Amino acid sequence: MPTTYPKCSPTEMQGLLVLLNNHKGSEDVALLADDLDLEIDEILPSLDFARTLGFVKVADGRATFTDLGKRYVSSTIRDRKAIVREQLRKTTLFRTLLRALESAPDHQLTDEQLTQLFSVTPAPADESVQNIVNWGRYAELIRYDADEHVLVATRHTGSSPKASGGNRPPPPPTPQAPNGGSRRSTPAPPPVGPETSVLASITA
Repeated sequence: MPTTYPKCSPTEMQGLLVLLNNHKGSEDVALLADDLDLEIDEILPSLDFARTLGFVKVADGRATFTDLGKRYVSSTIRDRKAIVREQLRKTTLFRTLLRALESAPDHQLTDEQLTQLFSVTPAPADESVQNIVNWGRYAELIRYDADEHVLVATRHTGSSPKASGGNRPPPPPTPQAPNGGSRRSTPAPPPVGPETSVLASITA
């Protein structure tokens, strides 16, 4: 996967993709900008990042969803994060970042080490670090300890991101009667709630 790092937030990219979905998954980029009351160059970073993650294709000035992009916009918040996480792992810089965290003492990187790692990108170091850390935190690949000023890798079981509010504690042991009585079943967790639209946030 090609690796570019246009400066945009996850919310901005999501807002653009929601708008594109409202246009039935294919629309002229200029018309998308008009709908958002923005200039074309103002939506290009979000469009470029969506293309980097494999969500859209752009040809002859027209943006069109890929199959992955269609799956992304129809997914829950939790599944969207999982999709972004897997796509970021395919990029050269995030592969490098995660390898660096894996091999670092205590699996942590300081601000200075992050700046050195990202100094190979064309963007100014501070902007590049902040942008990439924001995306890594959104996808729950990494977390940043503001008190210690270190970046730490986030561990996952499988590809599903953490549920809102952090990890659930393991269920208590199932009680059993002294003479081998029947076991009680553990109640199922509540379903994930509906997702709210993020379109308004890109126009704020």
